[in-house]
Amino acid sequence: MTRDSAPPLPQTRAQAPTLPATQAQPQPQPQAQAQAQTSRELVVDLVRSSGPISRVELAQASGLTQASISTIVRRLLDEGLVRETGRAASTGGKPRTMVEINPRAVYGMGVQIGADSLTYVVTDMRGGVVGRLPVGAGQAASDDVTAAAVRIVDGFHDVVGSLGLASGAVAGLAVVGPRATLAHGVRTGPRSTESALHAGLHAALALRLGLPVIVDNDAAAAALGEFWSRQVPRSETFACVYLGTGVGSGIVLDGALHRGASSGAGELGHVSIDLDGEPCYCGNRGCLELAASPGAVVARAHRDAATFDDLGLTWAPGGVARDFDLLARAAIAGHVAADALVTRAADQLAAGVVTLANLLDLDRVVLSGPGVAVAGSIYARAAVEALARRAFSRGVHTTRVEVSTDPRDAAAIGAAALVVQRAISR
Repeated sequence: MTRDSAPPLPQTRAQAPTLPATQAQPQPQPQAQAQAQTSRELVVDLVRSSGPISRVELAQASGLTQASISTIVRRLLDEGLVRETGRAASTGGKPRTMVEINPRAVYGMGVQIGADSLTYVVTDMRGGVVGRLPVGAGQAASDDVTAAAVRIVDGFHDVVGSLGLASGAVAGLAVVGPRATLAHGVRTGPRSTESALHAGLHAALALRLGLPVIVDNDAAAAALGEFWSRQVPRSETFACVYLGTGVGSGIVLDGALHRGASSGAGELGHVSIDLDGEPCYCGNRGCLELAASPGAVVARAHRDAATFDDLGLTWAPGGVARDFDLLARAAIAGHVAADALVTRAADQLAAGVVTLANLLDLDRVVLSGPGVAVAGSIYARAAVEALARRAFSRGVHTTRVEVSTDPRDAAAIGAAALVVQRAISR
């Protein structure tokens, strides 16, 4: 930034000053730097999503000039982020040299904070999982941000050591969890304290780790992870609906997470589906999360506990995920009461998916999170049927519905992808 000053007086050509020979060369303007960074990110994303691709194809897909592509690719090769991988078959001229992502160039580590555990995942530059380690939450299950940070950083070093990675091989750490949980490092608390405590966890981690740190919500991370690992082209309008104990979503537009004004975009669980429904902690009433989430299904089953005595449900506060999986298995196996509960929740979530599709004109939506590990087929079927009947653009195109291939770890994988994305965008 330059200091504001009064405009110079007009000068004639004869009066124009001569620059001293020792004066520094003009620096690139911020706008030009931003444009160069955007072009670099675009090229990296095209190589990521397209697999082996030639410079000519990159120019055609990006709209950049051949000279710009050559410069960007040369720098990426010098940095080791991409590599040349043979030549394409000749079509009459000189065979084109292909480039692809170098998966081992950058590693990222993600940590997913669960109800009673931490899950560490390391991924390579393509989003491939290199290592995974689930551990008990230990001190991370306290309200003490410092204790949580110490526990998380200790785990970081344990994982790096167990994988035999070289010092500095991991570009950073991203910690993800439900938005309110992250506010306290681990536990839900008053929304008014969320921003300060979110920043507190970030600062405590950065101080102890000495590497770039990201603290984000699980649904947003899962969306980016699914987008990267599926090699979704940036031209697609993409969303991920995430079922933990609650409901969230992440949105990817033009290859980047859509954050909103305060990083609060995608709170699908707090869209009201019943204006006269139960009050929600968010201040709304009849929120989708109160009807369609795994936690809501288990709570509804608990109100009629005798009907589910044969399923071995614990009803323990920390056992929601396990109890929901048992209900989902029973529903798939034909347990009438369990099927009614889970199917009703799936239909309500499907209404939320239709709303999301209508707002964003989605090309694809992925269902992810622990809640779909067992119940994914039930939720996906309901979403497909609802979109086919009620999506506004159903006569123009189909919105694809897919279930995550690794729903329980999707947020941790996505967290690692956040680290990789930041590292390669520098």
